[in-house]
Amino acid sequence: MGTNADLYAQDFFAWTQTTAALLRQGKWHEIDPESVAEELESLGKRDRRELISRLEVLVMHLLKWCYQPERREPSHSWSDTIWEQRRELALLLDDSPSLRRQVSLVLQRRYPSARHKALDETGLPESALPQECPWTAEQILDDGFWPARVP
Repeated sequence: MGTNADLYAQDFFAWTQTTAALLRQGKWHEIDPESVAEELESLGKRDRRELISRLEVLVMHLLKWCYQPERREPSHSWSDTIWEQRRELALLLDDSPSLRRQVSLVLQRRYPSARHKALDETGLPESALPQECPWTAEQILDDGFWPARVP
């Protein structure tokens, strides 16, 4: 089927299986290092994108929870989403602890987007939600933190 590089271009799944076998056999000279490097980088980027996405969803639901307490019941969908995002974030951070250092920066950068989505979904006026994230990264990730309305 050609070289390892050819296989990478033709059939990604077959390339992953073949490359893993070559690595286990110590056949380094048969492996395309550029393809391996590209895939390793993409794994890190994937985890960072997951961190960003889950934090944005979590913050959006915490905002809705905090600023529309009258809409928390009866469905529990906001609390279910908060629990789920925190659970998945904990798993991600357990697998990739170095991502924990990025949580505060991601919150700072993505809070405006989470705020915008929360405003869209709730119909609240622009002035109803704070311009800056009212919670720390530690609070947001803490299963025991359920915010009361922030003045």
